[in-house]
Amino acid sequence: MTTTTAAPTKKQKIAKAATISVFGLAMLNIVAVLSLRGLPAVAEYGMGSIFYYVLAAVLFLVPTALVAAELATGWPEKGGVFRWVGEAFGYRWALVAMFMLVLEVTIWFPTALTFGGVAIAYVGPDRAADAALAGNSLFILGVVLGAYWLATFVALKGAKAFSRVAKWGGVIGTLVPGGILIVLGFAYVMTGNKPQIDISWSAVIPDFSNFSNIVLAASIFLFYAGMEMNAIHVKDVENPTKSYPLAVFIASVGTVVVFVLGALAVAFIVPHKNINLVQSLLTAYNDLFVWAHIPWAGPVIAVALAIGVFAGIVTWISGPSSGLLVVAKAGNLPKFFQRTNKHGMGTNIMLIQAALVSVLAILFIVLPSVQSVYQILSQLTVILYLVMYLLMFAAVLRLRKTQPNRPRPYHVPGGTVGIWIIAGVGFVGSVIAMAFSFIPPGQIKVGSPVLYVGLLVVLSVILVAIPFLVFHLKKAKWRDPNSDFAPFTWEAESGHPSRVTHSAKVPEEVQKASNKEQAHAGK
Repeated sequence: MTTTTAAPTKKQKIAKAATISVFGLAMLNIVAVLSLRGLPAVAEYGMGSIFYYVLAAVLFLVPTALVAAELATGWPEKGGVFRWVGEAFGYRWALVAMFMLVLEVTIWFPTALTFGGVAIAYVGPDRAADAALAGNSLFILGVVLGAYWLATFVALKGAKAFSRVAKWGGVIGTLVPGGILIVLGFAYVMTGNKPQIDISWSAVIPDFSNFSNIVLAASIFLFYAGMEMNAIHVKDVENPTKSYPLAVFIASVGTVVVFVLGALAVAFIVPHKNINLVQSLLTAYNDLFVWAHIPWAGPVIAVALAIGVFAGIVTWISGPSSGLLVVAKAGNLPKFFQRTNKHGMGTNIMLIQAALVSVLAILFIVLPSVQSVYQILSQLTVILYLVMYLLMFAAVLRLRKTQPNRPRPYHVPGGTVGIWIIAGVGFVGSVIAMAFSFIPPGQIKVGSPVLYVGLLVVLSVILVAIPFLVFHLKKAKWRDPNSDFAPFTWEAESGHPSRVTHSAKVPEEVQKASNKEQAHAGK
């Protein structure tokens, strides 16, 4: 008697191919977006931090999450933001968007790891010695370099490895410490202790008379950045058209709650005049632990925070670098940048990025103030990232017009009016945040204001010019013949056969959508 094995169903094939769960993707997004290191900057506003966080969520987080969900599920082919902007505006601007993402995250790594170094410094038993170590540039440099190269090694192990690190590292190093901070901070006030801020409802509306105070608040917009970054993994989850928006929703709600309550907890315990962007979070934990009679917990939470930073770095190394690898293989970067390991990760891209991060990290020794360098680099990442967001918001509007029949499993609600309101709010909010980013903040000593602004302008212009130069030098021989980067819809249109420059197969649903649009245009 012969037995036969039934062929796997479509659902079984998808489940087998899926390497990231909904919870895993949500954690990737939370780890990418949520960072406790930014809480002291917002804690300076006291109850006003509620206003700023909610405003930034309405003007930036919600539009970003909704727009990214439509773009990621409507254009799930490889490429991420490169795909979305390229569909709308072509290769030149697609390269700008992709390079802004990679360049800003490269510059951001030393600033994020600086916080990790500070966390490690507070593991010791002597608080004064810990604070001194946290201000030691050589120590910070050692932590930045060691942690980044270790994170690169983990990211090179592939999607399963970095997804696992992000999930558990996010829980241990972000969610648990965030929960402890919130519980202890509010318990401190509710048990009768006097908070360091006015907690009346009238204090929720900030003082807009001091313009310099608003400048640092503009950076809150970018505290919510990164929700679109993991769209590169949209095909790594089962049923992505439903799973991706769900993961984004879970991550968005969790992020807002932790940010708002966490900033208030810091403001309750640390006097306004003593708030320091780099060290105040650890100071808040130590003060709360002393109040709760568990001073031994200080070093434990410091290690946990360092783990959270490490998980975030792994996530941000893998996401943009994977996207850049896809872009490179599609013929947009020389062959050197297309080399991969057995896990399919871009080895040369990651190693070059690691070298650049190492060079940037040395700035923490050359320049006298860690905090001033921290602020300049942070603002530069804000500016570059906002360039990408402006292109993303503009792309979703253009694609509603140029590809109206494209299958979109998830639509930004409200039809044409809805998309213009949501994307328009995100675009205008990004423009305002970018303008404020060039103004020196009043809370931080950055040296000469003219030099500060001049550095930001010059560096921004140079970095934005790089993708235009790459596009100008682009050669046909750069394309990997085995690239699975599907051609853009406008390339695949039968009415423009000369524009199809790729050998990759056009997805069936894309071709159908293109045919429908041509038929519609011919009426």
